[in-house]
Amino acid sequence: QVHLVESGGGLVQTGGSLRLSCAASGRTFSNYAMGWFRQAPGKEREFVATISGSGSMKYYADSVTARFTISRDNAKNTVYLQMNSLKPEDTATYSCAAGWPTTTSEDSYRYWGQGTQVTVSS
Repeated sequence: QVHLVESGGGLVQTGGSLRLSCAASGRTFSNYAMGWFRQAPGKEREFVATISGSGSMKYYADSVTARFTISRDNAKNTVYLQMNSLKPEDTATYSCAAGWPTTTSEDSYRYWGQGTQVTVSS
């Protein structure tokens, strides 16, 4: 079992930045790929970014490439999502997830956090 807790969400103006964190407890953190997904009101949940267990592979959704950066610190059992140049369309609840392998499909992720709200004002 892996327990995930996100933090770092909030209200920010267009063009601003936020860093989300996801702290994991339970089984060996480095065994898992870690993904970030988001869901806006009335929309389906969508993939944002993912990182392999070692951190050597990273994938991003086209909508966030060059603005968001995913990273992890296996010594701290934490994965991060640095979000820059935020836009109103980035407004959503952001959730982290742990799974295998490193894919963009949410079906690969077994464990999910509760989410943290990000709101970008125009």
